[in-house]
Amino acid sequence: MTRDGKIGIGIIGFGGIAQAAHAPGYRKVADQCEIVAVADIDPTRLEEAKSEKWGITQTFEDYKDLLALPEIDAVSVCTPNFVHLQPTLDAFAAGKHVLCEKPMAMNSDEAKQMIAAGEKAGKQLQIGYNLRFGSGPQSLKRAVAAGQFGEIYHARAQAIRRRGVPSWGVFTQKDKQGGGPLIDIGVHITDMTLWLMGHPKPIAASGTAVTKFGTKEGVLGQMGQWDPKIYTVEDFATAYVRFDNGATYSLESSFIANIAKEEFSTHLFGTGAGAYLNASTNQVTLYREEFGTLTDTTPGWLPSVPSSHGEEVKLFVKAVKEGLEVASLGAASGEQALMVTQIMDAIYKSSELGREVTIE
Repeated sequence: MTRDGKIGIGIIGFGGIAQAAHAPGYRKVADQCEIVAVADIDPTRLEEAKSEKWGITQTFEDYKDLLALPEIDAVSVCTPNFVHLQPTLDAFAAGKHVLCEKPMAMNSDEAKQMIAAGEKAGKQLQIGYNLRFGSGPQSLKRAVAAGQFGEIYHARAQAIRRRGVPSWGVFTQKDKQGGGPLIDIGVHITDMTLWLMGHPKPIAASGTAVTKFGTKEGVLGQMGQWDPKIYTVEDFATAYVRFDNGATYSLESSFIANIAKEEFSTHLFGTGAGAYLNASTNQVTLYREEFGTLTDTTPGWLPSVPSSHGEEVKLFVKAVKEGLEVASLGAASGEQALMVTQIMDAIYKSSELGREVTIE
């Protein structure tokens, strides 16, 4: 705790997601927490942390120096995917709670290590799946909780871009990122969909992950031009997942595809109702049979959610401050995020083997 009784926060990795989401999120609940220190291997980012905009005076190139500060109670791990595991393990060993950016880890083995370390330390582990907190997903979750859907037996999701390869960072390098659109944006829509479905246990998956454009010269980049010479991830993936309750899930995810437009959406198929949710625009439509009529219902008004990232951070602070389980607040726990990682692992393995893969 800080001297005025606020939760002390440390941020490990002060790049784009930290400055655009985590740091502003903590600032919005400044009456409850304070960003005490930042760690980053890039001195330029440490200077940014010290700037007038952020005013964070304690900065470190080695995140272990940050973890040694007794006034820090919790940390955000905002490093690239291949550097999620060790800082999380070290944070738990130092007695800190952890909010780790998505995806949880490079693979399920790493994710399980993170969960075990958090349980051993008796500390919270939350994963940064923020799509849940938009006004559209929240309204649909309330409809699910009210029993409007009956049995949700299938879901179909898309996280697809037409020409949306992130040209910065390590997004195109498999050894550092773990994969392409599947592990970058496919995980987001998968977490949100599993959350709406009530997190049935995945038991098998089949899929393909292919590269058709990323290694070619001259392909248009709407998010900047990437280097095709170091492009080692898929640019399109599709999958079919089976769950222990008999439900199924289909997914399409792309950085590059010849399609009409970008789409971040989920369709739910239930015995009582169906639904379409566009997670980008918060468009929600319920499909039902009522009074001998087929009806399509759209909200006339949705509560405002200024920032889904802000909601994610607010719930993390609440969990730490009040000693609550993050899942009880509707945030993504390590166990829930592990399901997403297991599905991604199985899709990649299925693509390599050319057959369905069992999820243990």
